[in-house]
Amino acid sequence: MTDSTPADIAKLSFEAALKELEDIVQQLERGDVELEKSIAMYERGAALRAHCEARLKDAQLKVDKIVLGADGKTGTEPAGLDG
Repeated sequence: MTDSTPADIAKLSFEAALKELEDIVQQLERGDVELEKSIAMYERGAALRAHCEARLKDAQLKVDKIVLGADGKTGTEPAGLDG
């Protein structure tokens, strides 16, 4: 587990954040972590979870913007994620 700030979480790819979250869950489930460290890990895990959910939502919006044109070909239109 990397000890970094929530701002660093925003820089993580979905896959990296998910991997770290899975590692945290496994450590907490084993129950061999001190209480104070468990609390810090839980807080980081919550931030990682929120990050993953946001990345998935963005991806879903992009997929939802894939459209079928009048000619029967698949195309895309802007997802409007910039604003």
